[in-house]
Amino acid sequence: MHDFAVVGVGPAGARFARRAAEAGHDVVAFEQGTVGTPLACSGHVSTDIWDYVPEEAKADLLQNRVYGARFHVGGPDSAAYPFYKREEISNVIDRVELDRTLAECARAAGADVREEHTVVDVEERHDGVELTVSNAGETETVSAKMVAGCDGPTSRVRRQCGLPEPDEILHGVLAFDPDPDDGDFVDVHLTAPRFFAWRIPRGDAGVEYGLAAPPGRSVNELFERLTDAYGVETEHFCSGAIPIGPPERVHGRRAFLLGDAAAQTKPFTGGGILYGMTAADCAAETIDPDDPGTLRDYDSEWRSELSREIALGHWLRRAYSLPEPIQRVGLHTLSGEIGVHMDRPTSFFSREHLAKLLGR
Repeated sequence: MHDFAVVGVGPAGARFARRAAEAGHDVVAFEQGTVGTPLACSGHVSTDIWDYVPEEAKADLLQNRVYGARFHVGGPDSAAYPFYKREEISNVIDRVELDRTLAECARAAGADVREEHTVVDVEERHDGVELTVSNAGETETVSAKMVAGCDGPTSRVRRQCGLPEPDEILHGVLAFDPDPDDGDFVDVHLTAPRFFAWRIPRGDAGVEYGLAAPPGRSVNELFERLTDAYGVETEHFCSGAIPIGPPERVHGRRAFLLGDAAAQTKPFTGGGILYGMTAADCAAETIDPDDPGTLRDYDSEWRSELSREIALGHWLRRAYSLPEPIQRVGLHTLSGEIGVHMDRPTSFFSREHLAKLLGR
């Protein structure tokens, strides 16, 4: 019997597998297809990402450095309200290679990472879990003391273990213009219902265009309007679900959720790479596979780390739905040099940011 079975080897799953293996636990991890594919997530992240990968990996992963964002209430020809720092505020990375790098870190730590293995059934028992795993037309039963559900917004582990759903699921789409662009600002358009659209320069890798909106909205039509307004043809179209709002409970008797499966995402951007890996570290530090009571410790720990950021993120997102005149006044008033960290909304009230505001 393994100590932990990990379902899904995205950033959160790979990070937990690595940390748990480093702690001496027997870890097996299953990825339905090939690690990193299909792409369904932007590669625009804070510079904190480099704390989670080997130093030598940065040269291969880094695509562009970003110093700020231009916000628009309308399309690309509308007024731009810049928010920026004098040092780089974020990076654009090769998202597929990030997953592969994190998975290799897990393997190097001793985790048994198996690609092309689909978990088709999960059964919690009082003394462990049993997973039915399919590979190349064959099925096998795998036993573990605990299972980590890191299998995304529509998590099978969450569903089969009877855990509650996220508060909301958005529909996100993105695609790429291959023409190189090493610009140092992203563009954000408050034109998608209850969310936004974006343009991210990726250096030699081209430009990423994307948007997200609640279900029922025609995101494909909205996306076509965005790219038509920029006058570009895109390729490699991707589509995926974005969970917003963690449920009240993210663990069962022998199962716990991480990353998108637990909706550990930023409500104001939908990004979850850093939040998911933060929660993975909390899980590795608190959960004892021989003591189910430690699952409550995990739940307390990750919420202590992230709940304030997520709560404030919900308030920030509400600004996307304000009347346009109010949005314009707010953006005009607040734009300029900032001292905010893109993963931590609470930094809006930091001394650094308040000094920037008062110094204008």
